[in-house]
Amino acid sequence: MSWQALEDGNRELAAFGLERFSSRVAYLATLRKDGAPRVHPVTPVVGEGHLFVFMYDTSPKGRDLQRDGRYALHAGVENDEGGQGEFFVTGYAALIDDPALKAVATKHAPYPVEDNHILFELNIESAFSTVYVDDKPVRQRWKKAS
Repeated sequence: MSWQALEDGNRELAAFGLERFSSRVAYLATLRKDGAPRVHPVTPVVGEGHLFVFMYDTSPKGRDLQRDGRYALHAGVENDEGGQGEFFVTGYAALIDDPALKAVATKHAPYPVEDNHILFELNIESAFSTVYVDDKPVRQRWKKAS
């Protein structure tokens, strides 16, 4: 499911996620060939109902996603007291060759896209957030319809 499905399913959670991902580093977890987890800093791109990540064509995370598209993407908290809350999504990544989708991602990228960048769309299976109100966690969850 695209980012649009999250927006349609839980607009408030999607807005929070957009705020947490906008022009910030998030952490992308992929699976290495041996099944071990690998974590990479990335700057997600959200635009026109899609969630994307660009990376260099030589990146280990790109090889991981092409072999096994499962991922988790986490926007961490600002401090050890949970400042600004946290947001993460899980799902399956797909390598994008479509020039129209590449144009959308490039338009919304907060950095210059280079010729040797490849593009993945992160399709979303689930989304979660935690914020702290009066030192108590308040959580929201969304899961794609079966």
